[in-house]
Amino acid sequence: MGSTPFSGKGRGGGGLQDLGCMPWKLSKQKGMVGGEVGGGTGGGEERSELREHDLSTPPAPPPTPIYHEKQRRELCALHALNNVFQDGAAFSRDTLQDIYQRLSPGTLVTPHKKSVLGNGNYDVNVIMAALQTRGFEAVWWDKRRDVGSIALSNVTGFILNVPSNLRWGPLRLPLKRQHWIGVREVDEVYYNLDSKLRSPHTIGNPDELRKFLRHQLRGKNCELLLVVSEEVEVHQTWRSDGC
Repeated sequence: MGSTPFSGKGRGGGGLQDLGCMPWKLSKQKGMVGGEVGGGTGGGEERSELREHDLSTPPAPPPTPIYHEKQRRELCALHALNNVFQDGAAFSRDTLQDIYQRLSPGTLVTPHKKSVLGNGNYDVNVIMAALQTRGFEAVWWDKRRDVGSIALSNVTGFILNVPSNLRWGPLRLPLKRQHWIGVREVDEVYYNLDSKLRSPHTIGNPDELRKFLRHQLRGKNCELLLVVSEEVEVHQTWRSDGC
């Protein structure tokens, strides 16, 4: 499946009033006292309209579209990476496959990838190596620490590894497998960009993000990676002072 841009409600077309602007008409009456505006003269009424026009509130910019790559085969690691970077061209299946081959040259079955056909199911080693090709690092979060000590402003995004039910077509099988999901902030709002979701799920503000992460980390076999720049990783500024 491909990707789906996700945004808020759109705006219909309209005239000046729809854009938050006031209509501005210059009187043709002669002999009025006042300064020139655009080559004409105007009195108090015209100046009042001009002031009202200048003080009108401009329309709010449209919301930023959210890139959401949906599940295809077992490529959840690929989807999580692209969703965190909000770029469908950030990584490709071929890129991750090449990294896998470089990590384990000449082998068919390794801990780095359980599928030898390039269908996915990549592990954390491939994700970490992929991030390094773009100048980023994956910081494993120690679950014994509280997520309140994460310096959110210095973290580009989050990748969670969680158990997920296997499916065979529309059927849910009584088996679980580890699944990678991406989380990141767009326009000061955090979103769950799990590739198995129909659309991005809103998490909310930083406090709500911390609640979401705490809830996930209480689960069995759940791990958290912080996606940070190389500079942030070197200086350890992904954590608050005293962490």
